[in-house]
Amino acid sequence: MPRTLLLAPVGHHVGLDTVCLGLVRALDREGVRVAFVKPIDAFDGDRLGALMQLGAHLSPPAPIARSTVETLLASGDDQTLMEQVVEVCNKAAANADVLIAAGMIPEPDMVYSNRINNLMLKALDAELILVAAPHGQKPEHLTDIVAITARGFGSFAEDQQINCILNRVCTSPKKVGAAHDLGPLSGECGDCRGATLEDKGEAFHKALQAEKINTLAIVPCQRALAAPRVKDIAQALNATFLHEGDAEKRRVHDVALAAMTVANAAKYFKLGTLVITPGDREDILLAAALTVKSGTPLAGILLTGGLTPKENIMALCKPALDAGLTILAVNDGSYAAATRVGTINHKIPNDDSERLEISMNLVADNLDRIWVKSLTSNVRIPRLSPPAFRYRLIEAARAANKRIVLPEGSEPRTIEAAAIAQERGIARCVLLGNPDEIQAIAKKQGISLPSSIEFIDTEKVAAKYIEPLVELRKHKGMTPEIAAGELSDSIVVGTMMMVLDEADGLVSGAVHTTAHTIRPALQLIKTLPECSLVSSVFFMCLPEQVLVFGDCAVNPNPTAEQLADIAIQSADSAIAFGIPAKVAMLSYSTGVSGAGEEVNKVKLATELALKKRPDLAIDGPLQYDAAIMPDVARKKAPKSKVAGQATVFIFPDLDAGNVTYKAVQRSANVVSIGPMLQGLKKPVNDLSRGCLVDDIVFTIAITAIQAEQAKARKLK
Repeated sequence: MPRTLLLAPVGHHVGLDTVCLGLVRALDREGVRVAFVKPIDAFDGDRLGALMQLGAHLSPPAPIARSTVETLLASGDDQTLMEQVVEVCNKAAANADVLIAAGMIPEPDMVYSNRINNLMLKALDAELILVAAPHGQKPEHLTDIVAITARGFGSFAEDQQINCILNRVCTSPKKVGAAHDLGPLSGECGDCRGATLEDKGEAFHKALQAEKINTLAIVPCQRALAAPRVKDIAQALNATFLHEGDAEKRRVHDVALAAMTVANAAKYFKLGTLVITPGDREDILLAAALTVKSGTPLAGILLTGGLTPKENIMALCKPALDAGLTILAVNDGSYAAATRVGTINHKIPNDDSERLEISMNLVADNLDRIWVKSLTSNVRIPRLSPPAFRYRLIEAARAANKRIVLPEGSEPRTIEAAAIAQERGIARCVLLGNPDEIQAIAKKQGISLPSSIEFIDTEKVAAKYIEPLVELRKHKGMTPEIAAGELSDSIVVGTMMMVLDEADGLVSGAVHTTAHTIRPALQLIKTLPECSLVSSVFFMCLPEQVLVFGDCAVNPNPTAEQLADIAIQSADSAIAFGIPAKVAMLSYSTGVSGAGEEVNKVKLATELALKKRPDLAIDGPLQYDAAIMPDVARKKAPKSKVAGQATVFIFPDLDAGNVTYKAVQRSANVVSIGPMLQGLKKPVNDLSRGCLVDDIVFTIAITAIQAEQAKARKLK
């Protein structure tokens, strides 16, 4: 059995599930092989197991049925029950370094949860972590409750260290809604007095420390954790969709009961608001539709009383419906419907990956990192899991502290990503575009822009780059007139900022083509001396590890020499980002089993790459299955040092690379980060036009890290 941690709740509604998820995420970031188990079935079934599968790709064994537990307890057969607990935990812990076990949560009509948790602690020889939440209690009162619970486990014996995670510490001023405004669906704990997290955390920490209780984390409340999707509201109310819209994506942050005139009600129509109104209030419906059309994305509209609008009214709402507005209908009256919305279950649904990510990262970010690292002692060589990879990206980008220019400054996803990157210290972001326009778009989208973020109006600064651009391109016939025309393009302005060392990197492509993004860089920044071309890689975040795929975005049909260059660039990129480089040169043939022009190209590329870089582990041609599956490798390439354990996959052409990365991404639900361009003297990275905000954030982080690597090369 690996090192085992038992997380036990101190009372009701402490968020034990989210703490378990967050602890798994924190260990995964460190590359630890972590397993999870909930030994005994919960009141709501194996919901936590489903969330672990979704958020951590763990498949814990089925818990012991509640009926079995109660039968054994009623007969006094604790021993058999604990034997079953150990059996379930052993199944979960196979090949793990650390096992997280979730204790029982006190539920209705249950009197034995604390006793079971105590028995499990001993049976598993586990370390106890208590999970508590203030619920409005003063530090001294909460400390007494934690101490009483700890004594119930015998945890004060022999000066044993008691560890506690304090969850759901509410710090923001409590919002009091007016009669018509039901306020936020925040799930906040009611302990809101306007104090900062630091103030409250210090008070709780001191009180717990006085009782020799170690605080491993102070986790704040966060409204986003309790914001349901419109889809969840519809399911809870058994509502009818008059128009589904973006019900899967839009979240309900506020609820407004619109029972007054349009002029008075409209001021409550804000980003993320669910508007509740009688079904015959066509004026409210039309006003809400106009609000959406003007750029404020409401969460949705809930029509009450079993009344629905006429077809001609719905037709007037079409622009808002096309923009994703959801319209629901229920038979309840407005007050009854609003009451039901206000009392829905705030637990994370099994399919809500966005809320799950926020929840896991919130807990992981607030855990004591020294303690988390202490759990990794005496474990096997750590793997680089996707959460570990993403976490290290962010940390490395923060340390680099680079100035990254974003030419698509008025694009909404780019604005939101820049705000996130700036707020988290990932990079110093520069948005190119009209500052007033950017701020207006941010306001409409409900994006809070940090005061430190930079805006540069390209129309006002373009003239200063005319002379340097002419100097750089005069051998190509560049004139001031042509340069002025070129500099009307914000990407060219951003590239010139890099040329003049005013920016460290550039990210574009949310609304521009790859060629549009790369062309100025090729003309003005140029490739590294040792690189014959610019290529790209994707970081493919599989459940167990991160792989590198190249080239899947830039070069349609590389020659053998270019393919060798791509392999070397990709191997160096993998190493730079903490991934051991074992390079598979892919083909439809493994070794000498096939022949033909394409196979021969891969053979030659492998030879050229090894000749240039004998220090790298490169082999080919290899089929994909031989490159990644040890059992296939033993049959097809038994002498290869790469087959069966490849981490870098080089595709013979763009057709194979692009099709494969998208097939893996979509079919296996794999997160892919990229494309990351490689081979340039300074980093420029391209985005997919279908990119998400998170994609842009991680691309900014990658660009910042590449900029630091470029600086290191220059200093050599």
